[in-house]
Amino acid sequence: MNNNLIQAFQTNWISLVISLVVIGFLYFLGKKRVSFGYRVLIGLGIGLVVGIFLNAFKLDAKSVSTIGSIYVNLIKMMVIPLVVVLVINSIAGISNLGQLRKIGIKTISLFLATTGVAALIGLLVALAFNPGSGIAQSVPQNFKPKEIPTFSQVILDLVPANPINEMATGKVVPVLIFAIFIAVAIVHIGSKKPEVVQPVKQLIESLASVLHQVIKYVIRLTPYGVYALIAAMAARYGVETLKPLIMLIIATYTALLLHFVITFGGLVTFVARVNPLKFLRKAYPTIAVAFTTRSSYATLPVNLEVLTKRMRVSPRIASFVAPLGATINMNGCGGVWPAMVAIFVAGVYNIQLGVSDYILIVLVSMISSVGVAGVPGPAAISTTVVLTALGLPLEGLGLTLAIDAIVDMGRTAVNATGTTVSTLIVADSEGEFDRASFDRDEEDELELNPA
Repeated sequence: MNNNLIQAFQTNWISLVISLVVIGFLYFLGKKRVSFGYRVLIGLGIGLVVGIFLNAFKLDAKSVSTIGSIYVNLIKMMVIPLVVVLVINSIAGISNLGQLRKIGIKTISLFLATTGVAALIGLLVALAFNPGSGIAQSVPQNFKPKEIPTFSQVILDLVPANPINEMATGKVVPVLIFAIFIAVAIVHIGSKKPEVVQPVKQLIESLASVLHQVIKYVIRLTPYGVYALIAAMAARYGVETLKPLIMLIIATYTALLLHFVITFGGLVTFVARVNPLKFLRKAYPTIAVAFTTRSSYATLPVNLEVLTKRMRVSPRIASFVAPLGATINMNGCGGVWPAMVAIFVAGVYNIQLGVSDYILIVLVSMISSVGVAGVPGPAAISTTVVLTALGLPLEGLGLTLAIDAIVDMGRTAVNATGTTVSTLIVADSEGEFDRASFDRDEEDELELNPA
């Protein structure tokens, strides 16, 4: 036992020393004014190499994982304060509640439409790849089907009963609704007695400025966090674990990439009318953080900075659409993945599906993506809903457990990018997108180089 502890301690020190060297190198690049995007990309590449090395030599990656967890926790600490302060600040600046309703309808319509297209793309790619063929019908022993919440339970979970408790437990949807109530009350009172709510509005504006500064501090750590998260992921999953499901991984990432290029690229180019390559360059921090943290909520602070500072979207629109998108916009988790798993499970169990089943997959994916808002593990819940609607064995979902973390990186990146695209389109339609600033050649680095 003591020998095992000593060996674990020694291998953990090896990974820690490697990580300190990498962190020092990334910091050096920052001091040399290497751009933030390049440093994130370099951190991702080095993390992949280090993770494969640790896995190959069976070295403990706990220290690397701890560094990544620290980064994720720092981002998560900003989510609830941001939702409360920025949502109130954005809505309080709207004098016409009818305009708020119009923005809300546009936003949710975009989320539903893009999720439906994502499900269709996932369906078509799955049919083309047939990822379930040749896989034995074995289910991991630790598989437990997700329980589908009832409609009444979903509604109750969305309504804030105790805002302080909801904040403490990280329930974003009830907190979002609470913030909207406060903001609407400020607008209503302000239309009659503006002097009464002026101190509150000034306080919220000050808090928003302070939070933006804190976000900048945290975002500067992104290259280090990306390195640690990718290294820990690569160290945990070996090639042998992935071999039986490699076709499902390839099919999923193919569908996600097609949705990214065709749907998002088309919307950015023809609806928002901006250069898609420039959009991609400016959105890169959001994509990288979403890919490595696998959390739309954790990506929210970064996305808000990207939208306002790099995309030049007004804070009012960004602060309303982005938190909503982090909650219900699930192009990857609620669109591509459920459709992909449905075809995969049908193939594994040799169950024939017809055109009506394919239509049902797309429709149920759209509805369930909104219906599971705020529920932990939305990808598993949405997939369970789709499988149940089709009458497919829920045990088939257990076959995907080994690769869930791998594909979740791509799913979350698509989710977050979808929110960025939708926010840009809504802002453009409302005349709150500074196109001239966006089109400038110089890159806004968000003050992300270390001082």
